[in-house]
Amino acid sequence: MARPIWSGILSFGLVSVPVSLYAATEDHTVHFRQIQRGTSDRVRNLRVNERTGEEVAFGDIVKGFETAEGEYVVVEPEELDQISPGRSKTIEITGFVDLDQVKPIFFDKTYYLGPKGKEYGKVYTLLQKALEQANRAGIAMFSMRGKEYLTAVRAENGILTAHTMHFADEVRDPHHEIGNLPDGDTAVSDRELTMAEQLIEMLAVDWNPDDYHDTFEQKVHELIAAKQSGADYAAPEAAPRPSNVIDLMDILSRSLESAGRPAGAAGPEQAEEAEEAEEAPRSGRTAAGGKGAASRKTAATTRSSGKGSGKKAAAEDLSRLTKAELYKRAGELDIPHRSTMTRDQLQAALEETTARAGDRPAAKPRRHLRAAS
Repeated sequence: MARPIWSGILSFGLVSVPVSLYAATEDHTVHFRQIQRGTSDRVRNLRVNERTGEEVAFGDIVKGFETAEGEYVVVEPEELDQISPGRSKTIEITGFVDLDQVKPIFFDKTYYLGPKGKEYGKVYTLLQKALEQANRAGIAMFSMRGKEYLTAVRAENGILTAHTMHFADEVRDPHHEIGNLPDGDTAVSDRELTMAEQLIEMLAVDWNPDDYHDTFEQKVHELIAAKQSGADYAAPEAAPRPSNVIDLMDILSRSLESAGRPAGAAGPEQAEEAEEAEEAPRSGRTAAGGKGAASRKTAATTRSSGKGSGKKAAAEDLSRLTKAELYKRAGELDIPHRSTMTRDQLQAALEETTARAGDRPAAKPRRHLRAAS
């Protein structure tokens, strides 16, 4: 059972309930210690007088506010304690807002709120259910560890949560911070926009937080384990390159194709023409309407009947697949760099992987969203 990091009174109007605050998240970052290269000796940071170079004891350090170069107003720790808001033990809700009106940038950290004792369960449940029914959050100020926080108290999954928030003057204006934001006159064609919207819809997923993991932390642990055992460690794939605005239509087409839709999917005619143009050179088919779907059906039948007939049959099956179908199978086998491959390269990589694997079953596809090329 976790220990509370703060305790006090949560109140609205004349209603109050003693509560405790608990951390809602935890940090899994891999932490390193500083050591001198070639040794096991730890390196520690010392507090050193900038002028004399001598170490200064912690008790001899005070806080100074610089008013001019080299001139400071000294503030003693006890003086800060006297004015510190940390003496406050109340989360007093002064109003209730619709959370849809609050931009996400204002939220900072989330905490769980629990009743301080079972005898306070009824008042706690009353506020939780009332907030849930109203679909609103209570806005309050409260103090913790010598700092004052703007806070939103809301009902989530049958409990109360407190979200610390940034004050308005802490949120930067992006138009002042970023010097190269596109203006409202930046032209985007209707076809480009349609294809981008289609790509977004094709990559749409239901939110499931369990599908996402800190892969960097995992790779750090793998690197440490490999170095500890003396094994080789394969570096991850290179980061994707920025999109060339000149080839934006081509990039959108290839992205749609990689996601499972034929290139040029801005409309039915473009999709049919692009698919037939790509399929015809490989299979000797003409561009007569209606043959694309029939040929894919034939290819699927051939693949089904060709199972277990050896490498030659597998190669013949692959030659009948579209690039999108090849890309899907490459994803199931987790073939690296597949998003940058041409159709022929995908076929060659699949044939090579199949030949190496023999009769071993293909790996299950990973359950996470892959970035489009």
